[in-house]
Amino acid sequence: MDNRILSRQPLQRTPRIQQHSNQVKRKDAKKRVSFSEVLTARLNEKSKVDFSKHAQNRLLARGIEVSEKDLSQLEDGLAKAAEKGSRESLIMVNQVAYVVSVENKTVITAIDDHHLKENVFTNIDSAVFM
Repeated sequence: MDNRILSRQPLQRTPRIQQHSNQVKRKDAKKRVSFSEVLTARLNEKSKVDFSKHAQNRLLARGIEVSEKDLSQLEDGLAKAAEKGSRESLIMVNQVAYVVSVENKTVITAIDDHHLKENVFTNIDSAVFM
C-alpha cells in the first residue's frame, strides 16, 4: 500500500472533537450581547446627575441641601430637557435654580432663592420648572 494516497485523503473529524466545537459555539453565543443591550446598559450607568466641583462649592457655600426627592426631581427635569434637545438648561427644584449641562448630565452651578434676585442666567437654551 502506498502512503502517498492515504495522506491526500481529506481529514475527518471525530465525533468527540465535533461535539466540543459545538459546545464552544454555544458558549460564545451566550456571551454575545446585542449592541442595543450594551448601549442601554451604558446609558443607564450614566443616568445619575453629576455635580461639578464649582456646583459642589456653591452648594456648600450657600448651605443648599439636596435631598433624595430633590435629586429625583432634578433627574426628571434633566430628562425632560434632553427630550426637547436642550444643551444647557436652568432647572428649578424647590426654590433652587440649577444650571445643568444636559449633554454631560452635570450640574454646573446652584443658586438658592435668597441669591436668585437680580441674577441673569446666560448660555442656557431652556428652563424647566419642577
